[in-house]
Amino acid sequence: MARHAHLTDRLDRTHRLEVDWTACQGHGLCAELLPEHITLDEWGYPLLGEAPLPPTTLKRARRAAADCPVLALKLATAQGS
Repeated sequence: MARHAHLTDRLDRTHRLEVDWTACQGHGLCAELLPEHITLDEWGYPLLGEAPLPPTTLKRARRAAADCPVLALKLATAQGS
């Protein structure tokens, strides 16, 4: 039973992107890797949607966070309600 509880716990999590604004330098790579979730403002800084990321996007979101030149993009998890 503990195994099923762990699986249910993982399925209830939502994922979203966060930017460390003190680190971000506006390179724009994140928007190239996730154009359906990140757009750029007029200075090249990311604009993120408020909606949680769908599970089908998580692999690409992890790559975008890892590939950020200054590691300013983070993939955050939160427990669903």
